[in-house]
This record gives sequence, structure tokens and C-alpha cells, in this order.
Amino acid sequence: MSKIDRNSTHDAEEDARNDNIVIYVNGDLVPKSQAVVSVYDSGFMLGDGMWEGLRLHNGRWAFFDDHMDRLFNALKSVSIDIGIGIGPRDVLDILNRTAEANGMTDDAHCRLMVTRGRKAKPFQHPDLSRFGPTIVAIVEHSRPASGLQAKGIRLATVPQVRGLPMSQDAKYNSHSKLNCVIACLQAEQAGADEGLMLDPHGFVNTTNACNFFIVRRGEVWTSTGDYCMNGVTRQKVIDLCRAHDIPVFEKNYSLYEAYGADEAFLTGTFGAQTPVAEIDGKRIGTGDRPMTTRIRALYTDLVRENTSG
Repeated sequence: MSKIDRNSTHDAEEDARNDNIVIYVNGDLVPKSQAVVSVYDSGFMLGDGMWEGLRLHNGRWAFFDDHMDRLFNALKSVSIDIGIGIGPRDVLDILNRTAEANGMTDDAHCRLMVTRGRKAKPFQHPDLSRFGPTIVAIVEHSRPASGLQAKGIRLATVPQVRGLPMSQDAKYNSHSKLNCVIACLQAEQAGADEGLMLDPHGFVNTTNACNFFIVRRGEVWTSTGDYCMNGVTRQKVIDLCRAHDIPVFEKNYSLYEAYGADEAFLTGTFGAQTPVAEIDGKRIGTGDRPMTTRIRALYTDLVRENTSG
């Protein structure tokens, strides 16, 4: 199967305007072709950094406070100093300046990256990062591909797992994504779109790019959250289910339950809720997705409420 036949939850409509965007790099807005960081940067050299993906709707960043809670918690946990006195409002200014410079108010996606910064020598020790953090914001015109909701994503269970917190806690949205890249490659080599990753005990966990949910007999299930990125969209779906009397459970479950699910879907900041068509070649449900459709509508309303006014 050729790469062109594959889909991903990050498939976007082509937009030529992205060829000429400007990107925020350490205080400057520079043309895309000139947006570079040093080869000595700790993010490039070691994957030593944290990032957030955010969506712009109606001139506002959806669930901004939730994203900042996660970002600043992660930076504190790994002792990356973003700068004295720099807080979420300063980050908001960076995002707004970048979006405004690109004429963006809606259907835009930001990848915000903060690394430990440039190193004095090309070695591992954090003390070699002596020049302050590197902060980059890439904001692109980005609308999810239109056909994916009907078609759905094909998953393959992969041998690569999400590990224990004492190896690398999956709650870190870190630049160190090799674990997920390997899972993605394994899925593609199995002829699927994305990899379904298990936890260290063999229970269904997450995909290489998104959080994973199933629907069984009117109930919504997702993993315990112990071994996956605790996504903002994941939590919003759980909260919406609770608020609208939809039974929802964070629990251990195996591939047996996943294969026999009535529906399955992925959650992420970019694609919101993306249906899963099959797992390991097994069709999920009948193709009707009433629960996924309902949750997607509730989430759309929540985003609209969060970004209005």
C-alpha cells in the first residue's frame, strides 16, 4: 500500500497561504523560509522540550487555560525555565501576535514549542543549556480533511507500548516522540493508518497520535489514563459525557472489548473526534456512529461556547 492511500488524524486540507506565513522564533516574527533554530538547540539535539497544540476559533484559542496548565506543569516538572515572570498571559500574547501577523482568526492550528535552549557544547547535561529557552510558535491555516469523518481511521495494534512513568511519563507532551514515531511506522508497515498502543500490562491504551475511546452497549470507555497523554480533548469528552448522562468509564479493557465495540473514535486538538473504521482488519460496528456523532456535536457546541465573546 502506498503512502498516498493512507490517512491520519492530522490530515488537513491543502492551503497555499501556509507557504508564506511568518513564524514566532524567540521574540521575532520571521518568514517561514527563515524560521530556524541552532543545531545546538537542546530540542533538536536531545528532544529536550515541551509543546502544545492549540486551535484558533473565532479569534480565540480554544481551552487555552487547560493547555497552559499542562504546559507549565510539564516545564516545572523537567526544570525548564521559561523565564522569570513569564506566564500564560505572555504566551497568549505570542500566539495572538503570530496569528494576527498571518491574518488568522479561525481554522488555524498552533504548535507551540519550548525547549531548554541552545547548548554550549553538544552533550546531554542540562547545565550546558546556558542561553535561555527557545520558544517557537508555528500557526498555520489548518482545516481537517473533509472526507475523514465518513471514511474513518484504520488502526493496527503495534508492539511498541506506552511505558511506565519511571521510564518516560506519557503525560509529558515532550519533543521526545520517538516512541510514537516507531509505533506509527509499525502501523504503516502493517498496512494501517495509525498504531493502537497497549499499556505495559497489555490493556488498550492510546494511539501514536491521539487518545482512544470505544462505545459498547451505550457506554463510552477509555483507558485509565495512567499510561497515556492526558489530552485536553480527551478530558472534555469525559466531562461532556458526565454532563449529559452518557455513561463513561476510565478503565482497563483488552483488545477483545475493542474488537467487539459498536463504535470507536480518537480524540485530539486538531481532529476533535475522528471515527475508527477498523482495528487489525476487523470492522468496528456496522458503520453507524450515533454516539460519536452526538459527542462530536456536543464538543462543537462546547468549543463555540469557550471561544465566543
